[in-house]
Amino acid sequence: MSIELLPLDSPSPAALPIEIVERKGIGHPDTICDALAEALSVGLSRFYLERFGTILHHNVDKALLWGGAARPRFGGGEVLQPIELYLAGRATAAVGGVHVPIEELFLEISRDWLKRHLRHLDPARHVRIHSLIRPTSTDLAGLYERGRGAPLANDTSFGVGYAPLDRLEQVVLAVEHALNSPATKATHPELGEDVKVMGVRTGERIALTVACALVSRHVADLDDYRRKKAAIAPLAMAAAREAGGGEVEVAVNAADGDTESSVYLTVTGLSAEAGDDGQVGRGNRLNGLITPFRPMSLEAVAGKNPVTHVGKLYNIAADRIARAIVAEVPGVTEAYCLLLGRIGTPIDEPQVADVKLRLEDRDALEAIRPQALGVVQDNLRGVSTLWREIVRGDTTLW
Repeated sequence: MSIELLPLDSPSPAALPIEIVERKGIGHPDTICDALAEALSVGLSRFYLERFGTILHHNVDKALLWGGAARPRFGGGEVLQPIELYLAGRATAAVGGVHVPIEELFLEISRDWLKRHLRHLDPARHVRIHSLIRPTSTDLAGLYERGRGAPLANDTSFGVGYAPLDRLEQVVLAVEHALNSPATKATHPELGEDVKVMGVRTGERIALTVACALVSRHVADLDDYRRKKAAIAPLAMAAAREAGGGEVEVAVNAADGDTESSVYLTVTGLSAEAGDDGQVGRGNRLNGLITPFRPMSLEAVAGKNPVTHVGKLYNIAADRIARAIVAEVPGVTEAYCLLLGRIGTPIDEPQVADVKLRLEDRDALEAIRPQALGVVQDNLRGVSTLWREIVRGDTTLW
């Protein structure tokens, strides 16, 4: 295996005249799809471990959310047509005559996640769930089995990571986290979980556009809507300042009009009830952000098996390599990492490991090379055990 360690010559996004960063909150339709796909993969992995002593082959990384129809009204409202959730993929359905209850697991896991994370959504009444999972292909199952000693890559795919987060990235992440935090929901129950933050930095100035669904049962009338909407910007500004953003301009629900029917009012706190649809892989990358000024993989990390799918494992590993190098190697101010895996080869031996470093002293690359290479090698050796923390639920992928 060859590891390329080179200077990072391209300008940092933070040094450019303009930068754009986005985050979709936990109630966004795309994030819901990612979360449910990953929840099913984790649930299947736990079932396989408990029943068969090992994680069997599966990839359940295709999900579609088809929005419903709703009629919100101040002080109440109703869902007219349910949200439709379709999850498709492949999974080992039987072992030695023992049936794996995939559809039952999917329904139970999906309803549990929806109930725990979306306060105003009733999974039984507001959501219709469709399991479109079929048995795994024999060739991929065979490849999976051959890799029991040294796991073999399930796909030809790459993962990317970078560190550290810059000022705009930290601000966007912090603002969404603050608006969707339990503390904020306790004092502002009218705020729904569907929060999206788009950040633009022009020079030193940061402007945020925040879309936040308000919950109709907690809003008395149009004037009350305006008062409660007006409280969102100060919450966002406080979170931005705490994240180092300084003074930030915030626009909330910018599409609102002047009538009851033209404001962002929802029954469930979700645009998915009527206004938007969702899909796995269209939302946040592994670090929780959408960053067009950074290297990104279009791979859908959520739902892929945690043992052999490099589309999942290499995104996690690349992110950790970049963060570890910045944290542990003196003089490194920024790191990018790209890992490419080839199907059928050991997952701890990527076809390409490309690491680029920005240094305080460009001439110091050779001096820090051994330590940086050691960080890369240590993390690659750990790829084959990442599944343990993924199955424990210790890794957030969106």
